Amino acid sequence: MAYTAIHTECDYTELDGENVLRVVKKDKLMSFDENTYAKISNTSFHNGEIEVRMLSRLLPDAPDFARGFIGVAFRINEEDTKFEAFYVRPTNGQTTDPVRKNRGVQYFSYPNYTFDYFRNRGIVDFEGPADIALDKWITLKIIVIDEKATFYLNNQKKPVLVVDKMKLGAAARGNIGLFVDIGTEAFFKDLIIKPLD
Repeated sequence: MAYTAIHTECDYTELDGENVLRVVKKDKLMSFDENTYAKISNTSFHNGEIEVRMLSRLLPDAPDFARGFIGVAFRINEEDTKFEAFYVRPTNGQTTDPVRKNRGVQYFSYPNYTFDYFRNRGIVDFEGPADIALDKWITLKIIVIDEKATFYLNNQKKPVLVVDKMKLGAAARGNIGLFVDIGTEAFFKDLIIKPLD
């Protein structure tokens, strides 16, 4: 898999006897929901399926609010200034705090519709709970049709989140990126892309 590191450091490494891609933030270290990913080369994704296995750990210097943020960005424009994204917060999957428990997964749209934008306006439609944990492989599948995206974890039949109207609209198209956020050491493998058009 060829990629371009966007505000990240990326390298292949061995984990549990497998060759996987490791991604950590290089820039924008304390900024949430930014263009920080390994952008996959030669992808022009509009509609279809994206599936990947991912695992996150907290870095030794991770701040207290780090949650093991890891996910996928898609429909990334050439300038890396617009994209849709979905990520998980594995530490929230195991907490007993009911508020954090309901914030296990997150959709956002860069640059305007970050989780902070939704939170400040009391919009809860773009996050939800998930039974996930740090240092465990999580299978993420994304199905995108025009302006609708459906997100599944760990081969479950029921989606963890459905976004009926993504913020960039039905016509957006672009690259796919393997996303990482604050305080996270992210690992990815088994990426499958099935475009429909």
